[in-house]
Amino acid sequence: MFKQKKNHREHDDSVSDSQSHSHSQGHEQQGSSLQGSELAISSSTGDRDSDRGSLGSSTRAPSVASTTPNKYGFIGGAQYTIDGEENVSVHVIRKRESKWLEMLNHWDSFMMKRYDKVRDRCRKGIPSAIRARAWQHLCGADRVLENSPGVFDQLANAPLDSRMEEEIRKDLHRQFPLHEMFLRRGGQGQEDLFLVLKVHSLVCGDGYCQAHAPVAAVLLMQMPAEHAFWCLRAICDKYVPGYYSQGLEAIQVDGIILYKLAKKVSPSVYKIIKKQKIDPVLYMTEWFMCLYSRTLPWASVLRVWDMFFCEGVKVLFRVGLVLLKFGLRQEIRNDCPSMYETLQALRNIAPGIMAEEFLLTQLMRLDISEEDLQKEHTRQTTKREQERIQKERIKKEKQQQEQARER
Repeated sequence: MFKQKKNHREHDDSVSDSQSHSHSQGHEQQGSSLQGSELAISSSTGDRDSDRGSLGSSTRAPSVASTTPNKYGFIGGAQYTIDGEENVSVHVIRKRESKWLEMLNHWDSFMMKRYDKVRDRCRKGIPSAIRARAWQHLCGADRVLENSPGVFDQLANAPLDSRMEEEIRKDLHRQFPLHEMFLRRGGQGQEDLFLVLKVHSLVCGDGYCQAHAPVAAVLLMQMPAEHAFWCLRAICDKYVPGYYSQGLEAIQVDGIILYKLAKKVSPSVYKIIKKQKIDPVLYMTEWFMCLYSRTLPWASVLRVWDMFFCEGVKVLFRVGLVLLKFGLRQEIRNDCPSMYETLQALRNIAPGIMAEEFLLTQLMRLDISEEDLQKEHTRQTTKREQERIQKERIKKEKQQQEQARER
């Protein structure tokens, strides 16, 4: 379970003002839910303080160990690979970097008039030397930072409730413990992570959620703490609003949307999930809340995030549909007579399915449009609203009946 810890401090006025920043990117919230929350999702993982009991940690056993970090900074674990990225020549990389620098120097013009070009280049993969700057431009964090000088430092030095600090510090060592940035307790990486999560908890109306930690850690692997904070704010406010709220209702809604879309992408997968009555939150909560950072190999994580920052939450749905379609292909379904085996299969998807080249190719081949996502989103949010109205009507009628009996 991802646990939310409510922080009762008042929001900093200057930060609240900065949240009103709008970015010329009307493509980023298709299929997302803005709903509140009522129902808490319970965990079956047991001890919250153990590494394996927290969905904010890397629960897979190290598959490889090395004394030398790979090119992503990992020395082991599920994200450690030695062949991650496609083989691209230095000449091609430099050419891509040059094109990105041109775009970044004329950003507003490209976003307004040539968005398709920005999208296509994000789909090809942002050059690693450009990635931090590109992510900040894509989500608008660069402008918020520019308009909020000193805000991060001010909040970093502000007092934090002792219980909140304890909750955050408990999760620090669980974030990519086999990455060179986060190897040492109390090291610079973990301290930067604490600062980002602390400042975010001070300004976030929903307080601290364990799922904030892996997202913040990924950002810190790419950029300094202050920049990572503003990117985290953009993700939570603009891309996946409501995902980290009490009760996780937005996740529940998007889980149902993913389940319904699976009917079009892979009817046989939809059929087994329906037959076994598997609640979508049991398999997709970690996928969506951690933006696949704890699911995919690292080369794939970076490519998915490149697309996510440009195209928004619809990318999360497309990745989920590929994982469902191929993670529960026929030969796997044959060995899944019950919910238990099916969930185990989805928690242990073959590495080849999640590999960069295969995953990205299948994402582009999916027969799912933005219109499909929007229609299903509208259908599910409308249904939720009707159910809410019905519950309120029934509650009101009961109150009226009780009042009548009292008379």
